[in-house]
Formats: sequence, C-alpha cells, structure tokens
Amino acid sequence: MTALAPASTSRTVDLPGGLSLTVNEFGANTEGSCVLYLHGGAGFRSMIGIATALSEHVYGIVPIHPGFDGTPRPEWCDTIADLAVAYLDLLDTLDLTGVMVVGNSLGGWIAAEMALRDTRGRIGALTLLNAVGIHAHLKENEVLDVRTLAPTEITELSFANPAFRPDFSSFSDEQRAGMAANQRTLATYAGEAFSHDPKLRGRLHRVTVPVLVAWGEEDGIARPAYGRGYAKSFPNGHFVPVPDAGHFPHIEQLGSTLAAIGDFVDTVVKPGAAA
Repeated sequence: MTALAPASTSRTVDLPGGLSLTVNEFGANTEGSCVLYLHGGAGFRSMIGIATALSEHVYGIVPIHPGFDGTPRPEWCDTIADLAVAYLDLLDTLDLTGVMVVGNSLGGWIAAEMALRDTRGRIGALTLLNAVGIHAHLKENEVLDVRTLAPTEITELSFANPAFRPDFSSFSDEQRAGMAANQRTLATYAGEAFSHDPKLRGRLHRVTVPVLVAWGEEDGIARPAYGRGYAKSFPNGHFVPVPDAGHFPHIEQLGSTLAAIGDFVDTVVKPGAAA
C-alpha cells in the first residue's frame, strides 16, 4: 500500500453522539468543499495514493473508520448505516457542501448509504470503486465471502498485478495483529450478510446525484457484471471499466482511474465548467 504522504495532516474531529473520528487531510479547504475518500477492509492507507494525486486540485479527507488501525469504536457504532450517519455528521461539522464521496469496496457501500440519508444536500456526486453493498440479482455469486479465505488468497483475487500483492511473510507480529483486528472490525460492520444489504438496491432510485461506478475488470472479489448492476441501480449512474486492475483500481491503475473521474466531472457533474 502507498505510504502516508508528508503533505497530509492528521487530527481528531469530535462528532455529535460522542463519536471521535481520526481524519487525514490533503490540500487546503479554500472553497468549502472536498472529496471524502472512504476505505474498505484494506484500511485508510489504501486511499492515500488517490487523495495525494488529487490534493493539488481539491481538498481531500481520508477518515479512518472507527475500530480500524487501533482507533476506538463505541459499541453502538457497528453497522454501515452508523458509519454513513457519522460521515454526514462530519460534513455538517466541517460545513462542507458539493462533496464528492469516493468509496472503495466497503467504502462504496457507505457512500451509497450516505447519499440515501443526505437530507441537507451535502453530497454532490459519488464515485464507487469496486464497491460492495447491493444484491445485483445475478445467477453467479454476487460477491465472494472472503471470511473463509487466507490473506494470500484474498490478495491473489484482489490484484491483477502480482507486484501489488503484499508479502505477508515479511510482516511483523504487530502488523499481523493489526491486520487481524481490522478484519474483525470489517466483519462487525459488514454484518451477517457480510457483503450487502439485501434491500439496498431497491432504495437507490432515490439517489439523485450523479454516480460514477469505476470497476477493475480483473476483480476476483466482485465481478464487472456486479458493477454494471450497481450502476444501473442509480437514476444517474455511469459505469466505466478499468482494464488491468482488480479490486483496487485506484492503486493498480491510478492514472486510468483519475482519468475516469476527471471525465465524469467534466461531462456529468460540472459540464461546461472548464470551458
């Protein structure tokens, strides 16, 4: 995974209800807007590369989901819906509007749930990167249940290019313990169905903001057909395949992913703004 960039800063933001969030910030908040990057089970570091790449153009926030990477998680905070509300509270607390929420895997699920609950118009667009969260009504398996797999098996399915796969044999005991703790937190949030809410897809017609669904074509966790089904669930959904990438297109093919987001902004979110 990409290391934390020196240009970022980290702080704790206290939210209503007693929840404290650790957030990493990139760039300067000069326009009262931002890109909110939501990680999946791989942790917040998996979003650092894309946040760094866009930091020259837009203020970015990469929060750590409570319970990941040693951060505290109140017992009541144990569902995707809880995280969605927490991040909407974060946008309220920081008074941000026109926010693009970029979510990978579980983070994409959170982003979709946020858009359903955004009663104050904080969100301007969504970008879902190999997101989970829905039942796409496919004949094949929807999303692979990784709870039964070894870490090496998961990475083989997640990355098209072996060079991006972590070498777990080099991990310290502390790193292994941290990874195991993150997976337990992931399982808590994902719930019994683990990869989706059976009712979510039927609600997404209420999401009116533009949605980009960018998908690594070589993903062994969630296939492109699932991503196409996700995009079709939104009234203004747009599907873009990312070749030579797996479950983390923003890591394996950062340039292609940035190009897809840029085209989405120029042609759908803010058409004519650059003219």
